[in-house]
Amino acid sequence: MSLINYAVIFIYLAGMLGIGFHFSKTSGESTDSFFRAGGRIPGWAAGFSIWATTLSSITFLAIPGNAYNGNWVFAFGNLVVASSMPLLIKYIVPFFRRIDATTAYEYLEKRFDGRMRLFGSVIFILFHIARMAIVIYLPTLAITTMTGMNPYLVASLIGVLCVVYTFLGGMEGVIWSDVIQGFVLLGGILIAIVIGLMGIDGGINEVISTGIADGKFFTSADWSWSFTKVTIPTMMVGGIFINMYQYIGSQDVVQRYNTTKSEKETGKSLITNAWLALLTIPLFYGMGTILYTYYAQQPELLAIGMKSDGVFPHFIVNQLPVGISGLVIGAIFAASQSTVSSSLNSLSACYTMDIIKRFRPESTEAFYVKTAKVVILIAGLISSAAALYMVKTNQDELLKTFQSVMGLFGAPIAGVFLLGMFTTKGNATGAFWGTLIASLAMYFIQQSSLTFLYFGIIGVLGSFGLGYLISIMVDGKKELKGLTVHTQDEESVNAGPEYAV
Repeated sequence: MSLINYAVIFIYLAGMLGIGFHFSKTSGESTDSFFRAGGRIPGWAAGFSIWATTLSSITFLAIPGNAYNGNWVFAFGNLVVASSMPLLIKYIVPFFRRIDATTAYEYLEKRFDGRMRLFGSVIFILFHIARMAIVIYLPTLAITTMTGMNPYLVASLIGVLCVVYTFLGGMEGVIWSDVIQGFVLLGGILIAIVIGLMGIDGGINEVISTGIADGKFFTSADWSWSFTKVTIPTMMVGGIFINMYQYIGSQDVVQRYNTTKSEKETGKSLITNAWLALLTIPLFYGMGTILYTYYAQQPELLAIGMKSDGVFPHFIVNQLPVGISGLVIGAIFAASQSTVSSSLNSLSACYTMDIIKRFRPESTEAFYVKTAKVVILIAGLISSAAALYMVKTNQDELLKTFQSVMGLFGAPIAGVFLLGMFTTKGNATGAFWGTLIASLAMYFIQQSSLTFLYFGIIGVLGSFGLGYLISIMVDGKKELKGLTVHTQDEESVNAGPEYAV
């Protein structure tokens, strides 16, 4: 690491703080400004933010490593994401726009009851506290290995700076930070691709021919159906359900649906996200194939026995010019911070709106904004402290296990959203027990030899099916105006029901 590289990283990190300070005045005006940016975000920027949020630093490093070691089968997951955007625009976005929801789980209360809102919100909060710690910890290991920087300094820079600019700038600061971070991500990977191609005899033609010859794109076996490994058909089907929770029931994405001025602008944000998801395929998977070809021609440049997830960091440190390597390391920071800052603002929205305001509706807007900022501080400090503890002890299994357990609820909660939106029979009792039973079943299913792609299918369909069956066996009717696809043209019901256990 040269002084130039350090300067590049410092300028980037200082810029992130500057954004937080810039939006600090408007963000504190109300919960609408702090959590939804007052509806001032253009569609393209919200789309960039969604993409940057879902592309974590782990993904930034893992996709090239996966393509280097395997092939492009996982890229079909991006195709699924892109192809599902029109359906989200037509069927999902209108619900959250019309009920004027700050959190995704407000819909669950309006459609079912307060119990489901609280359940979904608490699961999201717990999952993302653990997720933030891991998203800070894993990039810390990579950056430390690449640069020799002190790991405690790296983890602190990622965590503390995210807390500061999220605390100051609210959702508006988060989104515009995501936009800059998104461009840094794209710039970093593009530069790495260009330099990689320049170092390959034959350039891109050689990459393509080597990839085809060595099965680095697809093989005939990848087109078969399998229950135990990832193939193209299972990815195409399973990917639909794997991503369903992210875009229907996960607050960090759904929250952005109401940051734009209109439903049309929200549609533009999802179309922007779709194009970026497609762009991820040639850039990030292509980088993996470039690395494979690069080191196939020059095997002496790669240490014997190096793991696939270490190849891209090795290339960044040893092959990129001074300054450029600093920019790419900045991109790793960017990928991590975009995920962490989104989690911080989103979980503070859940705690403030779904718990505090839900039970203390008489308090002032200033009190709710103050509460949200305190939550950001506490959640950020907990996650950063957990990441630092993992750096010190290298004991990360407990937190990963906790994250995995919380993750069991994701697909079933997505199933409940579908139950509410696409049926009129679903009721609160069916929704709650369907989610709980499906989540418990998911724990045992994960112990089987089934590939992870089936977990989403089973979780979503299990929750939806069980919820529907239980609903038709018990009483539980309520007003459905504007809350299902069958009644969405009727006037929405904005007043939630009384909390009921």
